[in-house]
Amino acid sequence: MYTKNSMWEILEHKRVDKVLKSVPMEILQRYEKWKDVVYISGPDGLKHIKGFKDEALKGNWKGFRASRLNLQYRILYKVIEDRALVQVENVTAHDYRRKK
Repeated sequence: MYTKNSMWEILEHKRVDKVLKSVPMEILQRYEKWKDVVYISGPDGLKHIKGFKDEALKGNWKGFRASRLNLQYRILYKVIEDRALVQVENVTAHDYRRKK
């Protein structure tokens, strides 16, 4: 069990670094703020910031969550609770097709 003071680990899929090289600076800055919130407060901290509109996904993405960076860009991630770990799958321009 983790206390509110515990820090969360954030792992990024290798495609995230590649995607972030081509996104606008505004998106990169919002992503860094998203990571700060998750690192300190965990995914529950995102619920207190309405702009992220964090939500559970359905269908092929069941078990994953999405947070909004702006009207177009989303972060797709999965929470691995037993390790206080957030695994970022992708930062995408609202394209939810599952890529392997």
